[in-house]
Amino acid sequence: MRRTRLATAAVAITAALTLAACGSSGDSTATTPTPTPTSSSPAASESPAEAGTIVEVASANPDFSTLVAAVGAAGLVETLSGEGPFTVFAPTNEAFEALPAGLLDKLLLPENKDVLTKILTYHVVAANVPSSDVTAGKVATVEGSEVTITTDGGIKVDGATVVTPDVAASNGVIHVIDKVIVPADVDVSSL
Repeated sequence: MRRTRLATAAVAITAALTLAACGSSGDSTATTPTPTPTSSSPAASESPAEAGTIVEVASANPDFSTLVAAVGAAGLVETLSGEGPFTVFAPTNEAFEALPAGLLDKLLLPENKDVLTKILTYHVVAANVPSSDVTAGKVATVEGSEVTITTDGGIKVDGATVVTPDVAASNGVIHVIDKVIVPADVDVSSL
């Protein structure tokens, strides 16, 4: 049952990340260039059209099973499978496992769907932004608030490190991150 919840959580986060991509502002990295996969990217050999949507790409990667489960629990699969474009900062299963004990299970409960959706959409920018176009600054997310991007020593989003950039999708790009980021106005300790 925990694996099912984790898989559902993974889907939800992927969706949230995609949604966040839809709400970016024009004063930072909110451009809509074509993704440029790097040679180290798992999807570097695929063209975006061959890769599938963000949800399909995430679902095909076992490292995103928790994110995919979360995206499903939040009801964001259809949105993140849409036209986009989206940039999703996708936490790995390991990133979800680093959350405080029991938090993921609480987020996956139906009564916490709004909080889960808010967290997931905080991982999404409403634009297709390859790593080559990322610049430091504040970027609006689909959730509505801004994430802080830094580029000293690699790309970071609200302190989460991009560990694999430029995973191509037909409706955007995924940048894999090493932790789950949470909007400042969400108090997960109250769940």
